[in-house]
Amino acid sequence: MNFLRGVMGGQAAGPQPSGAETIQKLCDRVASSTLLEDRRDAVRALKSLSKKYRMEVGTQAMDHLINILQTDRSDSEILGYALDTLYNIICNDEEEEQDEAAQKQADDLGAQFTEQFVQDPEHVTLLLALLEEFDFHVRWPGVKLLTALLKNQCVQVQGIILVSPMGVSRLMDLLADSREVIRNDGLLLLQQLTKSNAAIQKIVAFENAFERLLDIITEEGSSDGGIVVEDCLLLLVNLLKNNSSNQNFFKEGSYIQRMKPWFEVGDDNSGWSAQKVTNLHLMLQLVRVMVSPVNSPGATASCQKSMYQCGLLQQLCTILMATGVPADILTETINTVSEVIRGSQVNQDYFASVNAPSNPPRPAIVVLLMSMVNERQPFVLRCAVLYCFQCFLYKNQKGQGEIVATLLPSTIDANSISAGQLLCGGLFSVDSLSNWCAAVALAHALQDNLTQKEQLLRVQLATSLGKPPVSLLQQCTNILSQGSKVQTRVGLLMLLCTWINNCPIAVTHFLHNQENVPFLTAQISENLGEDERLVQGLCALLLGICIYYNDNSLENYTKEKLKQLIEKRIGKENFVEKLGFITKHELYSRAAQKPQPVFPSPEQMLFDHEFTKLVKELEGVITKAVHKSSEDEKKEEEVKKTLEQHDNIVTQYKELIREQDAQIQELKEQVASMSSQNEQMQTTVTQQLAQIQQHKDQYNILKLKLGKENQNQSNSQGDSSQVNGLQTEELTQLREEVEELRKQHTLLQTQLHDKDALINTLRSETAEGSAGGSDNTELLKELEALRSQVESQSAEINQMKTERQELLRRAEAGSSDAVSSSDGSLDAAKMAEVESRLAAQTTETERLKEEAKSLSESRAELEQQLASATSTVAILQTEQAKLQTEVQESKKEQDDLLMLLADQDQKIHSLKQKLKDLGETVDDEDDLDARDQTDDDFEEDEDED
Repeated sequence: MNFLRGVMGGQAAGPQPSGAETIQKLCDRVASSTLLEDRRDAVRALKSLSKKYRMEVGTQAMDHLINILQTDRSDSEILGYALDTLYNIICNDEEEEQDEAAQKQADDLGAQFTEQFVQDPEHVTLLLALLEEFDFHVRWPGVKLLTALLKNQCVQVQGIILVSPMGVSRLMDLLADSREVIRNDGLLLLQQLTKSNAAIQKIVAFENAFERLLDIITEEGSSDGGIVVEDCLLLLVNLLKNNSSNQNFFKEGSYIQRMKPWFEVGDDNSGWSAQKVTNLHLMLQLVRVMVSPVNSPGATASCQKSMYQCGLLQQLCTILMATGVPADILTETINTVSEVIRGSQVNQDYFASVNAPSNPPRPAIVVLLMSMVNERQPFVLRCAVLYCFQCFLYKNQKGQGEIVATLLPSTIDANSISAGQLLCGGLFSVDSLSNWCAAVALAHALQDNLTQKEQLLRVQLATSLGKPPVSLLQQCTNILSQGSKVQTRVGLLMLLCTWINNCPIAVTHFLHNQENVPFLTAQISENLGEDERLVQGLCALLLGICIYYNDNSLENYTKEKLKQLIEKRIGKENFVEKLGFITKHELYSRAAQKPQPVFPSPEQMLFDHEFTKLVKELEGVITKAVHKSSEDEKKEEEVKKTLEQHDNIVTQYKELIREQDAQIQELKEQVASMSSQNEQMQTTVTQQLAQIQQHKDQYNILKLKLGKENQNQSNSQGDSSQVNGLQTEELTQLREEVEELRKQHTLLQTQLHDKDALINTLRSETAEGSAGGSDNTELLKELEALRSQVESQSAEINQMKTERQELLRRAEAGSSDAVSSSDGSLDAAKMAEVESRLAAQTTETERLKEEAKSLSESRAELEQQLASATSTVAILQTEQAKLQTEVQESKKEQDDLLMLLADQDQKIHSLKQKLKDLGETVDDEDDLDARDQTDDDFEEDEDED
């Protein structure tokens, strides 16, 4: 113990041992002591020396400390000392007093010890197992040690934890720890664990991390919370950034709706703390992660829709128009709103309707553009406003039309400031950055919109008093030729290239000014410095667009003449080389990476993201167009015409196929409907047949039961005069019903015989006529089938009536016998038996009544069938009347022909008589032959009629 007192600071006689010797003795003590207290004291001594003698403790004691973690699991105190010691030798604490060399040496030492610790994956697995201990002195240093390991060797430790069973789940349990220190350090641990590892991010997300983190943020006060809220937000950004699976899980779990309360900023926005600014900045970043342009279009559109529906976009616009908001928060809010509305028509329309709280109210777009063209505003804020305007116009032809309309003469309001006036003011300002921003913003109003490119040609500008107005296109070229700053000229050239691209009318307007082409050729042909190379490349691009989209409407500037001019003044190879200066510029690749304009300084603000796409698309086709000969162009035009013809033919065939498909579909629907009707009719017939059979069966059963009861009643003796009175009345009613049915049946038979006679008469008459025979035959067959069906049903009714009369006769006989034998006296038992039998007969009588009802229903059906037969007969009579009318007309025509022939014979006879009187010879045989021929022709005509 004297040794330990010396180590821990006690005064001992003799020379003091060195630090390395002391650490060596302590390590031997840890390794060789059998008592737990001695090992604990030795480890506590190593902990106290681990910061001052980090190298010596790490090299000599690490293996012993790891052995302590494996063997002394039962003692939490020695485990805590060992974990603290390992943390001290692995962690790289940044101290302000250290210089850069010392800090670098410390970092290298921590990385070396970390690599030594994780060389055996079982050590990390052991550490994960120790985190299950609830004891504070074990769990907290274990969390800190694992965080330090992840900082130094992130990828290797992540791999070990990923393959460890329940490794991530154990770490997620730290968020549920009631001790805030462990929970907060657990957040730092998960931040390091989820860095750049999609697999671990997914596991953490599906361990209900979103729910727990959002609950912690709410408990800590949301944006007004402390450093814990910041740690939660950083972890959420790690889980969601560039991870489409977690983003979809976050959206489907309705967690976007829970973000809205974060942005409820009050009216009093003074005195924002630094922590609140940091928290709100991270919250805005989290929103941007969900709607980032690098995400898949479908996922982004879905998140944008959710943010509008839950009111999150409205809340962001409120912050945008609020007063007293810090500049960096306002800038980030503008960027966030930009990406929430980018490409979403509904969100863009809502943003267009937002007004600033001014008097009079102004649209938010106008207020933002005022900040963009104001050179006194911060540079990052102006970039954010430009990005917001670009996102508002992205795939928004309606918004593009509204912006261009504010420039047209018919819509300009002199009493209010419009977006078009601000853009024109910025375009011709003395500030080069305003020129560039306004030119790029106006170019986005024309992007992929041929209609607005043509509309913008109508814009006229008044340059000075007493001079006629000039077009906006001409004013841009005038400023370009005056030799302004490079940034201004680059912005104007990008605007002109976007404007005349794929717009032959704009190309014609541009070439109509005789000074434009000589200016471009002079700029391209000169040998200028490095700063002017980009301008030369853009001039070459503009001239190339004039060639490629030239419709040859101007005789002096046709495609061929422009190419000849390039070959004489510049040279084709030199032209292509100057055109390549654009893509070789160092700022071109930076602007092509993402849509948001992010530049370290205003001087480097030269390229727009959408313009880089345009350059990439046009560079190759312009090069081909310049090298192409006139014969090749003619061949291409012929090929284009042929392809257009083929396309027209294909379009016609497609339309024909669509029409045929529609007809086929309609016929299919008709067939389906008729099939369903047929099935319904068959089902109805089947049901009716089943009901008829059921009624027959019920009737047979009733007949048998009633026969047996009547037989038993005729054999019985007794006085039943009191009850038979009721039975006699019921039998009388049944007899009257049967008599009425008999009369109705006789009437139906009479009507049926009349219809049969009428049908026979029609059949005999229609047999004489030749036209319409086949149709009448079919109708007769149908009538015959109906008649047979009616006869069969009438036969069934007759049979049933006969049986009913037999039953009634038997019942009357039984009642008369009972009355004649009523003189004797019967005892009470026989009387009860008779009453029961009469009650049974009463029940049977009720059943017979129901049967009578069913017979009346069948009679109604027969009447319906008779009515249908009557309608059929009426139709046949109508057809017969038509046939008779036609026969009479044909007879009348034959009579007319006979009269005509008689008149002709009379005329021929008179002419022959005249010829004979004049002495001419007339051949009577020819006359006879002619008459025979005429008679034959007449008979043939009559047969045809």
